[in-house]
Amino acid sequence: MENNKLETISNLFEGKEIRSIWDAEKEEYYFSVVDVISALTESNNPRNYWNTLKRRMTEEEKSELYAKCVQLKMKSKKDGKNYLTDTLDTKGILRLIESVPSPKAEPFKLWLANLGSERIDEIFNPEIAISRAVTYYRKRGYDDKWIKSRLIGIVDRFKLTDVWKENDITNNYEYGILTNEIYQEWSGMKASQYKAYKGLRKESLRDNMTDIEIALTDLGEIATRELVKEHKPYGLKENKEIAQRGGRIAKNTRKNLEKELGRTVVTKQNSLNYQYIDEPKQIGKKKKA
Repeated sequence: MENNKLETISNLFEGKEIRSIWDAEKEEYYFSVVDVISALTESNNPRNYWNTLKRRMTEEEKSELYAKCVQLKMKSKKDGKNYLTDTLDTKGILRLIESVPSPKAEPFKLWLANLGSERIDEIFNPEIAISRAVTYYRKRGYDDKWIKSRLIGIVDRFKLTDVWKENDITNNYEYGILTNEIYQEWSGMKASQYKAYKGLRKESLRDNMTDIEIALTDLGEIATRELVKEHKPYGLKENKEIAQRGGRIAKNTRKNLEKELGRTVVTKQNSLNYQYIDEPKQIGKKKKA
């Protein structure tokens, strides 16, 4: 499931259409609740089934799903018009499936059970998680040299967040702001814009970069880390200025390289074996060249 969540969801639903909307700001999918219930139960009236299910849920289950449930306009399969539809994000849909008494929900429930078991095993033996990551990347076609560089990059990222923590940066959203400053400075785009440029949604940006793009990203972050250690900025404002300086070092390197190459090194190239079509609802397989 981790290789391609959307395709796996579709396969487990035996290819039945599940309407979804991509929220680019939150970087999250929202899936139609009645479509999921229809696929799992084959009910003639999935909307009534959903209402009945809500009445049967415990108060804890209700509050958890209600908090995640969002009404969004989706095109009706019957008349093609847009209607407000109950939707849930990925976590909410998985929680919903656990509450549906249907044999067709068993593949999901089994996956969730196996996933929980895997995470427990990783607590006792962290090497399992590393091995799983290496295996995943190999299956995606990355060579061992790239994988080694990627893992080193992850460690370097932790080194950067560690020095940020020492300088009063402790929240994830602040890390995101500072990271965007680095990206914006050297590439001209925030991380979300860069992902959109490459045709990505929830996928990892770095996993879809060329080796040059990764090198420039790493340079910007390493430069920022060393500048933070040297100048000891405090708080978000001062750290933003340092992040911009770190990104500028990568930008200058990019300019020099592009001057020699005669072309840009920021590309739309990605490593996906599928592409998004019919924005923003579904994905399709890339055609072989």
